Amino acid sequence: MKIYFACSITGGREYEKAYQAITRFLLDAEHEVPTAHLAETGIVDLERVAAPNDIYARDVNWIQTSEILLAEISVPSHGVGYEIGYALSLGKPVLCLHDANRAVSKMITGNPHPLLTIKSYKDHKQAIVEIDSFVKKVTNN
Repeated sequence: MKIYFACSITGGREYEKAYQAITRFLLDAEHEVPTAHLAETGIVDLERVAAPNDIYARDVNWIQTSEILLAEISVPSHGVGYEIGYALSLGKPVLCLHDANRAVSKMITGNPHPLLTIKSYKDHKQAIVEIDSFVKKVTNN
């Protein structure tokens, strides 16, 4: 399954280890994750040199061609919020994960969209369980 992974880049990288655990799980489960590189250390410097219109076109295309969007939303991010809204407008299932100890935007938690699922996690292992459950639900497995 092609899964678009969204996470904060310029807004803060304090959850980078969670991003890495999530993308590693998805890749190990043989999912295609075009944004797996966003979990890598040093991505801020790599993305900084890319033209904004190139990143926009690339990411919009990846969202359009992905089956689901998975977002780690513990760190506020304009880009991630946009990606979530865009995926929902395309009728894509979206899973938003966040650290149970972090408050997240009520624009996300208050959204009643039937394709939006929001889950909190206490550790990386619980995040993986939530992802696995969501993917199975979406694929009816």
